[in-house]
Amino acid sequence: MIFNFHILKKHLTYLVFYAVVFLGTGMGRSLAQGIAAGKDTAAAGEAVPALPPDSLGRGTPRGAVEGFISAVASENYEKAAKYLRLDKVLKKNRDKVRLAKALEAVMNDGTLFPYSLMSNDPGGKTDDNLGPNLERIGTASVNNEPFDLLLESTTGKNGEVIWLFSSETIQRLPSQVEAAPVAPLIEQMMPDALNAKKWGGVPVGHWFGLILLILVAYILAWAITKALLFFIPLLWKRARNDPHAGIIKAFSLPIQIYLTVVFFVIYSQQAGISIIVRQRFSNLTVVVGLVALLLLIWQLLDTSTRYAEKRMGKKRNQAAVSAVLFLRRAAKIALVFVGIIMVLGTFGFDVTTGIAALGIGGIALALGAQKTVENFVGSVTLIADQPVRVGDFCKVGDVVGTVEQIGMRSTQIRTNDRTVVTIPNGEFSSLKIENFFHRDRFWFHPVFRIRFDATPDQIRYLLVELRAILYAHPKVDPSSARVRFIEIGTDAFKLEVFSYILAADFDRFLEIQEDIYLRMMDVVASSGTGFALSSQTVYLAKEKAPSEEKAAEAQEKVKKWVEDGELQIPAFDPEYIKDLQNKIVYPPEGSSVYKNEQKEI
Repeated sequence: MIFNFHILKKHLTYLVFYAVVFLGTGMGRSLAQGIAAGKDTAAAGEAVPALPPDSLGRGTPRGAVEGFISAVASENYEKAAKYLRLDKVLKKNRDKVRLAKALEAVMNDGTLFPYSLMSNDPGGKTDDNLGPNLERIGTASVNNEPFDLLLESTTGKNGEVIWLFSSETIQRLPSQVEAAPVAPLIEQMMPDALNAKKWGGVPVGHWFGLILLILVAYILAWAITKALLFFIPLLWKRARNDPHAGIIKAFSLPIQIYLTVVFFVIYSQQAGISIIVRQRFSNLTVVVGLVALLLLIWQLLDTSTRYAEKRMGKKRNQAAVSAVLFLRRAAKIALVFVGIIMVLGTFGFDVTTGIAALGIGGIALALGAQKTVENFVGSVTLIADQPVRVGDFCKVGDVVGTVEQIGMRSTQIRTNDRTVVTIPNGEFSSLKIENFFHRDRFWFHPVFRIRFDATPDQIRYLLVELRAILYAHPKVDPSSARVRFIEIGTDAFKLEVFSYILAADFDRFLEIQEDIYLRMMDVVASSGTGFALSSQTVYLAKEKAPSEEKAAEAQEKVKKWVEDGELQIPAFDPEYIKDLQNKIVYPPEGSSVYKNEQKEI
């Protein structure tokens, strides 16, 4: 037989899902019924008169079964018969005590639901498709014919609800209770002395046998779990590595506990242990099953968060690590509270009041810690979206600086003045964030103001030569480069330079920008014109006249370009751009950086 881990994982997932849905639906229904009852009473405006409780505890399906088992345990079959619904024919033809004994014998061979899964509401369960007056509490068989053990609600003398074993179930009981030809397996295994003495209406040997069965079930479950843990990595190689190895390990102990409960329930019935003893431990089996489920969720939570914590640690994302630790701690606390409420509900305590108290306490806590919750949500948002990381240079609102720490409550930014600004994460996540760290290139866009006495040919000369610098410079993106005559202003001609500088950081950008500015100043000087002075500045020195010789040279050069058909206006020839690319030597000759690079070559 080939083992398939995917099938096992799917079935276990379904098991956990249905268990959670089942428990959650039960708790939710109880809470909803309590709230609905309160609303109805309030709407009526008057108290509903309470009916006197049944003296035998038959007011609910659970109470009826508990009362019958208790009467049988004390061997008071006259009292036990009062839990049976007998019509006139049954009362006339059959002995009530004999019927109670027959029902006990049938229960010993059958299966009853745990007390906690039986309805403790006078109206019973309404979603079992059995009608409002019937309740299923287990299964049994007579002559190898299985049937349901049913309770039926009736009305007492004072109008109270009374639940009894239905006449349909009573009719299925054998007419004679005969001693079994072979004693139950548990009594065959125990010494006669233990079988002769009784405790709680049951031979002492049954109680010792129960303890023995628990040990056997645990050892068998332990062996099966260890075998699975051994063979799964052999059949599925990915099970040896995280996170699969952690998930399998998380399932191991809960499965072991759950299998122990399953084996115990099955073998206790097959061994012939009395229904009195089995029902005493029925709620305990449910609690152990709940513990196994909660333990599985706990360990899956622990495994998944530790794996996430390890990954975030490798990326040095301390904020994410802090968030994971906080969420794991909060989820575990919530899981403990849910587990306590489930266990209390299993033992019959009214948990709706506790749930309401937790809800009110949660609202009060949320109102009192509103800012803390807001900051935590903001930190989760920062971690999830990651608009900034530790070490990023950014602008947040009007604060410019380097992110030094992203905590659970606030983020710290080191400004250019070397001060530290602390911004609460709730406010941080709502501000406009500009991250300079992820910038792949820098925008170079000066606007040159040229003197009003510049001739059109001098402007043409500048348009060509300035753009040629951009195309020829190895640190400028040629696809974005342009120089345009954009405006005839009131005091100057305006030339706009637009390009992107290929630099990794801001210091490198300033270095390249400086080089380009100096080269462009040389071009403006060689054109025979100059930069326009601001009209608001009073210039008292004697102005040096522009060089007529250089102006003539620029004019002659433009004339030659026109005659040769090589004027690169309004656009440069692509072939000419290719010839220009990387023609500028950068770093420039004569600089120490250039000298050192030449030595390395």
